[in-house]
Amino acid sequence: MNRAPQETRNGLPELGSASGQSGYIGRIPVTDVQPAVDCGRYPTKSVVGEEFTVVATVFREGHDAVNATVVVTDPHGVETHHPMTLINPGLDQWECPLSAPREGLWKFRVEGWSDPYATWRHNAEIKINAEIDVDLMRAEGVIVLDRAAAEVERSATGRRLVEEASRALADPEISAADALARATSTDLVAELDAQPLRDWVSPSADLTWLVERERALVGAWYEIFPRSEGAKQDPVTGEWQSGTFATAAKRLPAIARMGFDVVYLTPIHPIGWTNRKGKNNTLTATPEDPGSPYAIGSAEGGHDSLHPDLGDFDDFDDFVGAARDNGLEVALDLALNASPDHPWLDHPEWFTTRADGSIAYAENPPKKYQDIYPPNFDNDPAGMYAEVRRVIQVWLDHGIRIFRVDNPHTKPVQFWQWLIADVAERYPETIWLAEAFTKPAMMRTLAKVGFQQSYTYYAWRNAKAELEEYLTELSSETAAYMRPSFWPTTHDILTPYMWHGGRAGWKVRAALAATLSPTYGIYAGYELMENQPRPGYEEQIDNEKYEYKDRRWEDYEPTGPKAEVSLAPYLTMINRVRSEHPALLRLRNWRAHRTDHDQILCFSKVEGEDRVIVVANLNPHQMIDTWVHLDLAGLDLPEGTAQFQAHDEVTGQTWQWGADNWVRLGPDSEPVHIIAVRP
Repeated sequence: MNRAPQETRNGLPELGSASGQSGYIGRIPVTDVQPAVDCGRYPTKSVVGEEFTVVATVFREGHDAVNATVVVTDPHGVETHHPMTLINPGLDQWECPLSAPREGLWKFRVEGWSDPYATWRHNAEIKINAEIDVDLMRAEGVIVLDRAAAEVERSATGRRLVEEASRALADPEISAADALARATSTDLVAELDAQPLRDWVSPSADLTWLVERERALVGAWYEIFPRSEGAKQDPVTGEWQSGTFATAAKRLPAIARMGFDVVYLTPIHPIGWTNRKGKNNTLTATPEDPGSPYAIGSAEGGHDSLHPDLGDFDDFDDFVGAARDNGLEVALDLALNASPDHPWLDHPEWFTTRADGSIAYAENPPKKYQDIYPPNFDNDPAGMYAEVRRVIQVWLDHGIRIFRVDNPHTKPVQFWQWLIADVAERYPETIWLAEAFTKPAMMRTLAKVGFQQSYTYYAWRNAKAELEEYLTELSSETAAYMRPSFWPTTHDILTPYMWHGGRAGWKVRAALAATLSPTYGIYAGYELMENQPRPGYEEQIDNEKYEYKDRRWEDYEPTGPKAEVSLAPYLTMINRVRSEHPALLRLRNWRAHRTDHDQILCFSKVEGEDRVIVVANLNPHQMIDTWVHLDLAGLDLPEGTAQFQAHDEVTGQTWQWGADNWVRLGPDSEPVHIIAVRP
């Protein structure tokens, strides 16, 4: 039996819902609403105060005026209307900037509508001035303005403006020209733009919009192995004494002074003995080798326990408190690996059993990790999911709200979607960073299902064209859901650029990481430019994953004998500049500028009145002189600005710059300019 179409709020038949047809078009077509992540399957993301642009195609038949509005629904169900601007009449493209003042799950939709006042105004200005249908146009204007007064809620001033214009059109004693002037005055047009009369309102589908805290987008991370901070080796016996939470806490003031705001701890759990790895991932470990902290689990416990060398939970709580006192958040490494000694081995169904009866260990050819068993989430998903959620709760209860997740791409995406959503119900401020150096589809999907941040390919993007292409992707194509975290090195990554780049190379990669991305990270030892590769691998020799490191930080303090070696002052400068320039703490505002040399990168970021230009020599071995050509319009400078003061935050120098500027950068001076634009 055929059912009659149901009416919408506009009295139009809702064909899609009534007759089973998909792709229902309203009376005023609204199409291509963006940002829409997978057609609205996943939420668009922003942080509090972060602006992004809603874009849509809105049009209609014939020549009557059409208009568009973004309707925003806050987490409490309160709606606000935001007028859109027609940016491309030929393509019917409309846009509107949006930002949210607080966290929560918001919604937005685009409403297309017929604009009777704009239609009348267009026709009246042509016809009345040409003395065509003058009386008819005045009468039709009265009808439109009377409707605008009666049907739309207005302030007393606004209502008076509309009613006076209507009376002027209706009064034969007032000339047509004068009446038209009153009915199209600047004040009246502004009133009817702000509180329009809307016909045939046609809404798009609601799109979800997740607004999170600032740390979900912005952060300067500093990675440490807690056992190395305060570790000491006996000069006679060669035996090591592990660092502890208490000794690691002594390093926090120095990390904070450099301007970092997140201290990230590699795994702090008991380490297994079976198949324990020695130095540089060798298969033979001595009793003095501490093992990899990623081989989690022993008789002392698993992921819900602390390595006894580091201290107990009171010591851990003290460390978290000390971090907080220094303005630092603690990020914990979540590595869902089990050593052969992990208590989880009491549940063999949580792992993969091979044909010979052995449990499969982790492999990433050519790397083999015989000391690690990766869990299998398919044999007993309910049990495995519940156990991980229980473990997470332990750390939530001890104040942790940031998790850096090791290799999430080797676990089911469905699991992460469930876990992150479940934690967010009670702890929506929790942030998850995906350490997934893998194919784009997996990295993007992990972001869509909940990860707030993601490691990226930054470490391998060194050429100008590579960086520009990658930042175009990250700042536009994926910015609605994926937030990049840029790391020049990690405990697992040391690229050839870093082997050979020298001091200039290490400066460039830190400065670009900190200015290209709102979140970036530094692995301890970066200040010392630890750059000796392990033969055959893109990682350091004597990898800290398998041994203690005593870096003797006191030698590199300002009064120490090796102070001139340390890059700590440079990192401090970078973080100070970030804190002083909100433009650097946004992603979608990245814009490339042209240079005459293929190894000179130039880009800008603008946020409100803050404008920053970065110029970097990507060749750490050569001084380069060249021209930089700025798109002044892209810097959003006051109209007519031809020159401005360019203050270099790196050197403290100030120059007069314009559209075309000569730069000289390289290892003999400074490889990077970070320019604050001063009109």
